[in-house]
Amino acid sequence: MLQAVFTIKNLKNYILMNASLNLSKKILKNKYKPLFQFFIDGIKDLYWAEKAIETLLKKNKSLAYTEELSDAIENHEKQTQKHVLRLEKIFHALNIKPEAKKCEAMAGIIKEDEEVVSNTPENSMTRDAVLIISAQKIEHYEIASYGGLLQIALTFNMNHIADLLEKTLLEEEETDLLLSDIAESHINLEAAEEEDDEESENSDSRENKKNKSAGKKD
Repeated sequence: MLQAVFTIKNLKNYILMNASLNLSKKILKNKYKPLFQFFIDGIKDLYWAEKAIETLLKKNKSLAYTEELSDAIENHEKQTQKHVLRLEKIFHALNIKPEAKKCEAMAGIIKEDEEVVSNTPENSMTRDAVLIISAQKIEHYEIASYGGLLQIALTFNMNHIADLLEKTLLEEEETDLLLSDIAESHINLEAAEEEDDEESENSDSRENKKNKSAGKKD
């Protein structure tokens, strides 16, 4: 029995070593190809993006009005931490030190997120609706990026790396669907019923003036 377990363990180690060796050969063969260089840059972009997203989610979690959305953002934050670790595994598989390259596209999306959210009323369904839309813009960029890099990994027969990218891609798609469900269940409808406090006060003021004027005429 012990000998059988030992043999299985050795077999697993052999398979892992062989897979690692094959991957190393593929990297050496393709490392100077423009598409492979694009792939590496894409991984570095996503590494920067995931870290930036994690910081944003920490902030947006406290800005959410409903507990449902706050919990969803917190879960997304934990998920993002797993995505960072997966990217580090990919760097390791590629024999490259983890390196973040500023993703200008994600930096722009995050900047827009911060601006539009700050312009919404605090503690409102409107803010939650905007938080969801902003989060989904981030998700859609990530889905496109992970999906594209997954296909390149498959093209270069880097199956282990492709598996890691696919896991993250599926999680990003699930998060996007969850955010849509939260928005469509009640948040968008309730946000549509909210009124701008300042505009409401101005409207009341105008109505009072009209009533006073009508009273004087009488």
